[in-house]
Amino acid sequence: MTQPPRNRDTRTLATVAHTAFFLLLGASVARFLLRHPGEPRTPWVIALSITLALLYVLGPALGGTPQPPGAPTPTPTATATATANDPARQPPGRLVWLGLVVTTWVVLVVLAPSFAWCAVPLFFTALRTLPPRAAIVLVALLTLFVVIAQLKLAGSFDPNLLLAPPAVAALATAVFVHMERQAQAQRALIDDLIRTRRELAATERREGTLAERQRLSMEIHDTLAQNLSSQQMLLQAADRTWDTDPGTARAHVRTATGIAARGLAEARRLVHDLAPAELADGTGLAEALRALDAGPDIEVRFHLEGTPAPLPDRVQSALLRIAQGALANVREHSGARTAALTLSFLGDQVVLDVADDGHGLTDHRPRPRPGTGTGTRTSPAPGPGPAAQRGHGLPAMRARVRQLGGTLTIESTPGEGTVLSAAIPLEPAP
Repeated sequence: MTQPPRNRDTRTLATVAHTAFFLLLGASVARFLLRHPGEPRTPWVIALSITLALLYVLGPALGGTPQPPGAPTPTPTATATATANDPARQPPGRLVWLGLVVTTWVVLVVLAPSFAWCAVPLFFTALRTLPPRAAIVLVALLTLFVVIAQLKLAGSFDPNLLLAPPAVAALATAVFVHMERQAQAQRALIDDLIRTRRELAATERREGTLAERQRLSMEIHDTLAQNLSSQQMLLQAADRTWDTDPGTARAHVRTATGIAARGLAEARRLVHDLAPAELADGTGLAEALRALDAGPDIEVRFHLEGTPAPLPDRVQSALLRIAQGALANVREHSGARTAALTLSFLGDQVVLDVADDGHGLTDHRPRPRPGTGTGTRTSPAPGPGPAAQRGHGLPAMRARVRQLGGTLTIESTPGEGTVLSAAIPLEPAP
């Protein structure tokens, strides 16, 4: 698995710091043995050098070696991750380890001032282990100790030995603090991105849930609810004529049975999220519209204008549902005797007109809704009765047309009928 660039960089920095420490420690041991062979302090210097090397190597086992900023931690929990990346929250074992390393190094420098050069890697170790203020104080003390040791080793005053160690320490501290701040900013940015992504995902889930709920409500209204309404009207008509005209009553019952069968098929297809039953067997939109009816007392005529063109499945389903809903409104509210469906292909758009010769809308004040498009008009509020209790048909039609970028227009004159027009734009042929 490829590591992030930030982790690779911090691991590289840690490797360089560890390598530099052992190189400086080895060089200091070699220099001491070459210049002070056979001295009584030599065994102590060698023993302390080995101890310092072992402490540095065994740091992870003692809980002493901190993770570099941004590096992955051995523990998967968020608490362990935050502890490894935050010097202010280091466990006590690391502080004890750092104290042992610094103490051993100080004793070595007292015995052999040339070991003062090992202080530079220790600067980074202190900065990674301690809180910023405590680390800077420790670095300053180590730097002062290095200056004193180097002046003692030189045997005379040397401005270079007085100024060079503080300059190196300041440079190392500034570089580390800058990298740490960049790492913290990067972690904060990553946290913000993760939080934003989660919020975006939650918003998309909510929007998807609302969209699916609206889709299901429209499908149920245009299929199951309309079929149940038709069955109710047919069965009521059959009940009124059962004694006086049994033949007509039985015809109404048979028609209601057929509508119930179609409603059952629609319900099954709705569960499986399939196309409308009228279009499922490859039947075109024109044939499906031609087969629609509005009940036994209303004559429905179909007209096709223009040259038919292939329509997307979404457009066919939407226009069929709009036609079904419009005919249901004609049957229930208009008192019409005839209705006309006209499907027009106009090149850049397809238009479905549903006209009836009923009593029209008694209140025809257009009330535009935001997002329905220029020229779109809504129907008046339904009067008392079942229509007032439902009122979902026209909003569902508007929603379907709006989802396809089209417009819905209703024209009505009291006593002269109503014309509903749904226009949906078509993408130009390639």
